[in-house]
Amino acid sequence: METYSSTDAKREFGEVLTKSQRGPVSVTRNGKPIAVVLSNVDYEEMKLQALRAKLIRGQNSPVVENWNTDGFLARARKRVSEQ
Repeated sequence: METYSSTDAKREFGEVLTKSQRGPVSVTRNGKPIAVVLSNVDYEEMKLQALRAKLIRGQNSPVVENWNTDGFLARARKRVSEQ
């Protein structure tokens, strides 16, 4: 992962945006990581993965053991596919 100081990231913002299209770009302040710049594609994929993980955890939860999740999952999948 490419890393920029916050000063350099501010000065070379266009370059940071271009590089973020190829992979995450780390931004540091005083040598400590403070932010990561991602492409929108990477961000959306990250959100999808998080939602899938939540759905799997919910499906395996004892709270919903006797609850029919088919309708809920169908709506969630439809919502995800529309994004």
